[in-house]
Amino acid sequence: MKKTLRWFGSGVDPVTLDKIRQVPDIYGVVTTLYDKQPEDEWKKEELLVLKKQVEDAGLVIAGIESVNIPDAIKTASKDRDMCIERYIGSIKAVSEAGIDTICYNFMAVFDWTRSDLTKPREDGSTVLSYDHAVIGQIDPDNLIDAMLNNAAGCKLPGWEPERLAKIKDLFEMYSGIDENALCANLEYFLKAIMPTCEKYGVKMAMHPDDPGWSVFGLPRIMKNKQDLLRLIKLVDNPHNGVTLCSGSLGTNPDNDIPDIIRSLKGRIHFAHVRNIRHNSPGNFEESAHISSDGSLDMYEIMKALHDIKFDGLLRPDHGRQIWGEVSVPGYGLYDRAIGLSYLSGLWEAIQKSA
Repeated sequence: MKKTLRWFGSGVDPVTLDKIRQVPDIYGVVTTLYDKQPEDEWKKEELLVLKKQVEDAGLVIAGIESVNIPDAIKTASKDRDMCIERYIGSIKAVSEAGIDTICYNFMAVFDWTRSDLTKPREDGSTVLSYDHAVIGQIDPDNLIDAMLNNAAGCKLPGWEPERLAKIKDLFEMYSGIDENALCANLEYFLKAIMPTCEKYGVKMAMHPDDPGWSVFGLPRIMKNKQDLLRLIKLVDNPHNGVTLCSGSLGTNPDNDIPDIIRSLKGRIHFAHVRNIRHNSPGNFEESAHISSDGSLDMYEIMKALHDIKFDGLLRPDHGRQIWGEVSVPGYGLYDRAIGLSYLSGLWEAIQKSA
């Protein structure tokens, strides 16, 4: 298992590579070309520049998070095939740069949704949180103002300013897309790219929806065990796999995450392991990684990964903002470093007791 942190790049991420290098048992980072739009085709030369920067700091790029999927692919609009050809070119570039894992998602319009990015907790930290009652009161026509106010001047991961500016157009693009149509469009995409993934040895790791239910009436197709098993059956190829995100799947307390992990043996290429606290139905907040601070049993989650002999990438995910740190929301150094050390301790104990 290769332990990593997500890094948002020089000039954007206050958490610098030299600080990440000091986290115990760290292998590398997962990152991306942040100046790229989803429709752009990546070039090997651009990746090699980024790769050298990371390697000069004593780390490696363990995976790409993410190569975003254009809306034309998700909605099967007229530019779909052109966008798929460019995406195939990006897969080749990733492989030629010596990287073999791509995390991605197929969420409509939003990569993730929260109602508060700085909710105060009883310990004095702040966290990302979600309250479906609050979200339900937001008029989609006013989403730009709502999201910018919640972001408190910070850039939300996965959200480019130009994408926010066209949010009304995006809602119109998805107006005729239900879950069946979105799933069919995913199948078309996977069938088109899998020969290239197999040829170049690149593993595609689908991230679950976050939260695991419809928001603003948009379709969601990666919510639970049934959805993830359907994904790997759409194209039964070992390169077609999953990013197992305990926090995203954990938004629905009915999801048995250790059981989901065991059901996906051999198809989990990446693991985002974090805890969340359920306050009431449709209301949750993120927490410290340790089991006692949230609603998930982190020992059982790590035990399940050990049971399936997981050997892919793992990273701690969204953490608390603690000790006055200012960072990309959910991605401060301090709590993620604590979280990774905790997960490493669980892994060591599980290995030694096996």
